[in-house]
Amino acid sequence: MTRHLITSAIPYINGIKHLGNLVGSQLPADVFARFQRGRGHEVLFLCATDEHGTPAELAAAKAGKPVAEYCAEMHEVQADIARRFGLSFDHFGRSSSPQNHRLTQHFAGRLYDAGLIREVDEKQVYSHADARFLPDRYIEGTCPNCGYDRARGDQCENCTKQLDPTDLIEPRSAISGSTDLEVRATKHLYLRQSALRDDLDKWIDSKSDWPILTTSIAKKWLHDGDGLQDRGITRDLDWGIPVKKGTEDWPGMEGKVFYVWFDAPIEYIACAGEWAEATGGDWERWWRTDKGAADVRYTQFMGKDNVPFHTLSFPATILGSGEPWKMVDHLKSFNFLNYDGGQFSTSQGRGVFMDQALDILPADYWRWWLLSHAPESGDSEFTWENFQQSVNKDLADVLGNFVSRITKFCRAKFGETVPGAGTFGAAETALVETLRTRIRAYEQHMEAMELRKSAAELRAIWVAGNEYLQSAAPWSTFKTDPDSAAAQVRLGLNLVRLYAVLSMPFIPHAAADMLAAMRTDDTAWPDDPGAALNALPAGHAFTVPDVLFAKITDDQREEWQSRFSGLRT
Repeated sequence: MTRHLITSAIPYINGIKHLGNLVGSQLPADVFARFQRGRGHEVLFLCATDEHGTPAELAAAKAGKPVAEYCAEMHEVQADIARRFGLSFDHFGRSSSPQNHRLTQHFAGRLYDAGLIREVDEKQVYSHADARFLPDRYIEGTCPNCGYDRARGDQCENCTKQLDPTDLIEPRSAISGSTDLEVRATKHLYLRQSALRDDLDKWIDSKSDWPILTTSIAKKWLHDGDGLQDRGITRDLDWGIPVKKGTEDWPGMEGKVFYVWFDAPIEYIACAGEWAEATGGDWERWWRTDKGAADVRYTQFMGKDNVPFHTLSFPATILGSGEPWKMVDHLKSFNFLNYDGGQFSTSQGRGVFMDQALDILPADYWRWWLLSHAPESGDSEFTWENFQQSVNKDLADVLGNFVSRITKFCRAKFGETVPGAGTFGAAETALVETLRTRIRAYEQHMEAMELRKSAAELRAIWVAGNEYLQSAAPWSTFKTDPDSAAAQVRLGLNLVRLYAVLSMPFIPHAAADMLAAMRTDDTAWPDDPGAALNALPAGHAFTVPDVLFAKITDDQREEWQSRFSGLRT
């Protein structure tokens, strides 16, 4: 049994996330966590809300609430939506937690002692209209690299190039839009990432199984231009983790806080501390290699825009501390999901957001489409036509239709118990072998975190049952050989349980409904498909479930397409 530590990129606190955010980190992480639990492995799946920085302050001001109150409320909102989407976090924490305050200050002290933090007198942009210093991400302008006109002062989200505010063409305040900006002197702390370039390069080279997308982005940041640059880790803000060296004050840093990109990844570790406090668990056996974490397999999930910070900045913090922390083993990164001819955008309110999605359809409809169209090898695009087609063909016509046909036929001819007559023949033996091959392929794709291939293999497993049922035609067999029909139906009912177990990572709510209909809590993984197709014995009671998946009509599709064609306000 392997122990799997799994984290997904932590969502920012300022609002509800869109479907592109969901498929870029939390949802694939959940699929992997559910799969590993299903195989019998021990899993700790962690996520949290990212609560510090200017966006939180501005969102709170817009809501007319103190920032701490706003963050607490939005944490509950995001946690509730995550639960409704079936995201099976072992703990959903908060980067504003006391655990993260202590740990962030601890890391800062360790890095300072190692000579990896330097004080810098620098000039920072001050907005007269906003009466405040503007953090990098709240200065917008045109990217000098690609020409994108909404690039931020820290990074262009279009080409991912790291920027400084002074690099931007025609800079303006992202708060007020004012161009009345002044550069003023201030003092900040910088993490000397450049001193760790060779260590990071060697560490990345050791990850031969990382996706090309991940390593190419990391290497580009390491070597392009002047290579990896030192990075500011403090900001002139009121909301955040106060700058300290461990428990000691930091002279000259009074009134400053750590930069959100310094403290946010540390929350992955702190979140385990929150989990331990809530459950009595031992967080160190997951995160300290001197306390048992050496045999943990750690996997991170995130969108490509987060890759530089997780392959360079956070590892620099860990390596620079000189302490035996668990480093990530595999980093699964994703391209972008676009929306109906444009981009999903939280800041611009474009696309379908998680709460809106759940208002119109159950979570599994969305989970299936997003995962079976995950942007792995390139950007992918959500269209309402494709969504309708996929739901109707895959979920309603293939899986839902199979479950409905076999349970209703059994009820009509044999009652609501598994029939015991008859024996399996050549057709059933052939199906078992087909399933054996396909289940092993499904497992291999899931282990490799190849979501689209996994979804395609799962659908093929559903199709195999439909093709068997269509070929065996128990409704015809029953007329001349009721015992053989009973055996065919018994296999079909066991397929329902088998499908529930295999489908749990992708569509957990429907899988739970299938298990409930079969009146079983047996979720044993089908290592032996032949044995799995005898799990429900003769005489075992079941019920006919409600329709698992209703088809999406043309009228519904047109209504939703129209409703979500503009911007969310």
